[in-house]
Order: sequence, then structure tokens, then C-alpha cells
Amino acid sequence: MACFLLLRAMKHTEVLAPVHGKSIMEVCIFFLYAMILLPGIAASVHQVKSFLNHTAYLSCYFPNSQKTDIKDLRVFWQKGAVEVVHEVYYGQEIHDNLSPKYINRTKMDMDKWTLQLLNAGIVDEGQYTCIIQHRDKGSPKVIHTSECLLHIIANYSQPEIAWLHTGELKPKEYLNLSCSSSGGYPEPKHMTWLVSHENKTDRLMGPMDVSQDAVTMLYNVTGRLNITVPTNTLTNISCLLHLGEQLGSLLSVPLGIEIPEEKMEQMKINFFGPLIAVIILITLLLGFVILKKNRNSSSTNQSVSLAV
Repeated sequence: MACFLLLRAMKHTEVLAPVHGKSIMEVCIFFLYAMILLPGIAASVHQVKSFLNHTAYLSCYFPNSQKTDIKDLRVFWQKGAVEVVHEVYYGQEIHDNLSPKYINRTKMDMDKWTLQLLNAGIVDEGQYTCIIQHRDKGSPKVIHTSECLLHIIANYSQPEIAWLHTGELKPKEYLNLSCSSSGGYPEPKHMTWLVSHENKTDRLMGPMDVSQDAVTMLYNVTGRLNITVPTNTLTNISCLLHLGEQLGSLLSVPLGIEIPEEKMEQMKINFFGPLIAVIILITLLLGFVILKKNRNSSSTNQSVSLAV
């Protein structure tokens, strides 16, 4: 990587000129040899988090940095293998070799050895490498490398539960619910439904649909749940959206569901009322039939008596 950046800076006279009889290619080979074999140069990858459209801070701090004169250093920041993000050439910032999307978007804080990436977007996610070369008797020497893995995060909206059920709630019916959240990044992991009643909480999993906006690259998520409606008890239902290590989890406002006792009694009345009416009607009809039969019997007896 240092060799690549060195070749891109070949127009600078100090690099073009042979150094103590060494060619540019020899210097490149020396840089590669130093980066591979010298212990302690390569550092571990630093995990960096930045909110969308905020400034990301990428550190390149190294031991004894305060004792080093910036005018004796060349500092390169690059993303991946080819994109030059920032360059400080012996105390001066130069922009000739920068990738176009980073022009006017970076600043180097030399006191903290931190690169500021302004207005960080989702496309800026990835691994960044800092390479520091020291001018040692005129020949640049790699003295420090640092790597940062940038994660962009955007807050999701608080999950909201919506009813997909139409009509009046009835016992033993299925209740359809949805829970939605939008405008977040990265992609959520999963959604859990919390159903609480009578000092007991059940954790349920339901299907979750995830979509990504083609322009903003932000995610929208909707989960669904079908449960039977509890009766004669207050039940609170919430949805918990799990977003991973960057954002943690988001909990919705609980939805309270209860079918009151009087409603159950009304349902009993609605069921038994017509049944009682039918029984009364049948009883009246039977009484009418029996009464009519008795009258017919009485009339027949009277006719026989008169004939005699």
C-alpha cells in the first residue's frame, strides 16, 4: 500500500530524485519489506462508529508521536487498495491524488493524529488504512500503520403496533397485529413479540419483512403476529426490534387488550336469549295443540250424547 501511494506521489521532486544511489523501485521494495517484516508497525483494526451524515473520526495515533516533527512525515489515508482519502506531505496537505468523493470532505487533526471524515454516508463504510513515513536521511521509512473499520449507523424510528383486525373483538378469535419501524441502518437482526398477562411474559417470534430504499439505502421493517384474544384478563403486547451491537434494541409502546366481564355477560345473553324465546314459542305451540285437541275431544263426546 505504501509503495502504491509512493508511486502516485512520484511527481514530488524529493521522491523523483535518487536517494543515495537507490532507484524509486528499490525504495518501493524497501517499503514493502519494512511493512512485512518490521514488528509492531501493523496495528489491530479499530472499530469506529459514526452516525449517518455526521463526522467520523479515524485515529492514527502512534507512540512518541509528540516527539515527531510533522515536517519530517508523510501521512497517507486510503480506503481499500486504491482510493486515496487524505495526504499530508511533510507538513502540507495536498489534494492532487485524492479520490474525487473525498475532496473537501477530510481534515487532519495533527495534535490528535485523527482524520475527520465530514458528512459520513453509508457508501463511506469500510476499512481505512493510515500509513506514516518518516524522512530518515532523505529516504522515507514506514514507521507506523493503523487500520480503522468504519460502521455507519442511523437510528430507527420507535416501533409502532397497528391493528390488522376488523370488527368487534370476540373470544377465541385470532388477532392480527403488525409492528413497523423505518429509516434505520444497518439491517435489523430480528423482531420479538412480548405478550404479558397474569405476571407471565411469553416471547413469540413472527415473520418480519425488511426492505431497503434504493436512494437513501436506509431500511424499513415490518413484523406480524397472530394470536388468540385472551378473555377476562388484561394483556399487554409489545414488539422488540433487535438491531445488533451498533444500536441495541428498540421497544414499542405496549398495546393493552382486555374483554370486560360485562361484555362476556352480554354475549351470553345474546346467545341464550333467542334460545329461551324458541323454547317459549314451542311451549305455547304445544299448549295450543293440546288445548285444541281437548276441545275437539269434548265436541265429539257431546255429539255422541245427543244421538243417544
